[in-house]
Amino acid sequence: MKQEVPVELAQAGVGSPASARPFGFAPAPPRLYPFHGPYGRVALLSNARAHRNQRERAGENGLSSHIWQAAPHSKAELDRTLAGFARERVETIVIDGGDGTVRDVLSLAPHHFRDGIPRIAVVPSGKTNALAIDLGIAARWTAREVLASLDRWKAVTRSPIEIRYDGAHEARLRGFLFGTGAFVRATNLAQSVHRAGAFNGLAVGLSLAGAVGQTLFGGAENPWRRGDAVTLELPDGRAIDREFYLLLCSTLKRLPLGLKPFGPVRDGLKLLGVDSPPRKVLRSAAALLAGAEREWLSDAGYKRADTESFRLKIDGSFVLDGETFPGGDLSVTQGAPINFLVPA
Repeated sequence: MKQEVPVELAQAGVGSPASARPFGFAPAPPRLYPFHGPYGRVALLSNARAHRNQRERAGENGLSSHIWQAAPHSKAELDRTLAGFARERVETIVIDGGDGTVRDVLSLAPHHFRDGIPRIAVVPSGKTNALAIDLGIAARWTAREVLASLDRWKAVTRSPIEIRYDGAHEARLRGFLFGTGAFVRATNLAQSVHRAGAFNGLAVGLSLAGAVGQTLFGGAENPWRRGDAVTLELPDGRAIDREFYLLLCSTLKRLPLGLKPFGPVRDGLKLLGVDSPPRKVLRSAAALLAGAEREWLSDAGYKRADTESFRLKIDGSFVLDGETFPGGDLSVTQGAPINFLVPA
């Protein structure tokens, strides 16, 4: 049976057409004169509903009218905006938003930029900015400051995680932090923390504390302890079919608050699996998040691995860079490197 394709992929040209979901952008027509900067034609794509941008609007930020600015308000409009960027041969996109904004740009851009995704500069203005933290971009940077200083920035590469649903052909989701099981519940908890006014590192810390508390004091039927059914297939042929408390993977080197759930800092696609129910929660959480490599962690059901790809079958949902998506039969791979601009 052909698997249903999520709306995000259908709008990118896969599956049946679907109405646009709100993307979180305020509508604004693009300025039609891409700025010729040190990295070729530069365009600014703003998320006006990003945490730090809510009091600003595209066209009211003091930037020159020769900077191509766009603030699409749906994923379908974002798709059309990127198509326009491709027609005008934009070579660098400055993304003023959080992790979710970057994820959606990277997921849709390959449909229009056939020779590769343009260079990306990130202005960390979202509720979560894990990619910016990994790239070493300070939270204080504004779009105006980034555009004015691009001649002093340099290019580094990061490879995203690519997620493809069976039956979705070439359309893929692209992001940097993937998780299922307790990670989905922790993300939902983080949304409550955001509504209470906590963001970035504080939100991560409060969400972690809440997750550990739920896990530690919940009963046997508590969903935090019970875990989710997952079938995991690794490239070497190993198949693992069990209840996982948590399954997490990322291609980032550094995470907020200096957390190191995957162990020492390194490149590549890193995977963490935690059996359900989790054991020695307090002791294990402290050691795991500090990046400790201890044999007893593996013996207690906390396992790490490096891999370029794996396959998953999950009945529940998963989170990619802060947004929840439906589960199913998935292929998860390390994607081709993308050039990101960072302060020199």
